[in-house]
Amino acid sequence: MQFLSDNTAPAAPEVMAALAAANQGPAMSYGADIWGARLDDAFSRFFGREVRAFPVATGTAANALALATLSPPWGAIYATDMAHVVNDECGAVELQTGGARLVPLPSRDGKLDPEVLTRVLAARAPSVHALLPSALSLATVTECGTLYSPRELTVLAAAAHARGLAVHLDGARFANALAAQQLPAATLSWEAGIDVMSFGATKNGALAAEAVVYFNLDLARDFERRRKRAAQLISKMRYPAAQLLACLEGDFFLANAARANALAARIGAAAGPRLLYPAEANMVFLRLRDDEAASLRSQGFGFHPWGSPTDGCHRFVVSWNQPESDVDTLCGALRAWT
Repeated sequence: MQFLSDNTAPAAPEVMAALAAANQGPAMSYGADIWGARLDDAFSRFFGREVRAFPVATGTAANALALATLSPPWGAIYATDMAHVVNDECGAVELQTGGARLVPLPSRDGKLDPEVLTRVLAARAPSVHALLPSALSLATVTECGTLYSPRELTVLAAAAHARGLAVHLDGARFANALAAQQLPAATLSWEAGIDVMSFGATKNGALAAEAVVYFNLDLARDFERRRKRAAQLISKMRYPAAQLLACLEGDFFLANAARANALAARIGAAAGPRLLYPAEANMVFLRLRDDEAASLRSQGFGFHPWGSPTDGCHRFVVSWNQPESDVDTLCGALRAWT
């Protein structure tokens, strides 16, 4: 009964069918195929405006390469102190930007307070001796499993734009955010002031298929060369492109996310006072004593400790194909303690 990560889930049947359909005969390489030719139009329809979209293999590549087009090497990129780009990408952003610095800001429930951002930016007078404030990076689903509302994104983006910063959105679990809030993609992206986003598909049923999506088309000017230099220009691009098209054009992508969210909400409801953050997407964070964590593991549950070992925080992630019986059993075990 694995709740370790949504990365542990297999590819969705619809994705495998799209791959099989693309796997017929020869096709032009490096995106010059019939699937790659459709990507910009498909993403533009999905978001309700003209965009540019570039497939990459991983979310780390998507985040790092997107931010590299927003900041010079002497730039400052602001994110929360819990952000994935800060804590879980092994300096990829710094590498791809050529030296820009990630500046972590204090967060609450994984989210950034606009007043904190405004205060920090106002305190940075322009100086050749200081980093140049260049970008703000947010996430649709935070590292605490919480969600930004459209209003929250809009206020943060406006504060960043007022100081000349571009805004990046880490959408590793974008489908979960859309499904949870029952909103169109535009509302949680460009309409809220996002300039570029990392569009995640792998965690929700795809197979090594992510994309960098530009709403501000001017910012995409050097992305293709950056992607090539970073070894992310995939020669047989039809395979990630076919997967992304299947996700954008099929009903399963949002349905998978909605199912995972609903199952996670059940775990959150069963957790009682052990629940650390609102279970708003497909991740649930619980504070467990050592004996409680050991008891769950002895019953066959897989999950990760999270943060400092002294905090007692543990993360449970519901995958798109999680057996409902796993959730029933976990909820029963949690309710037995309350």
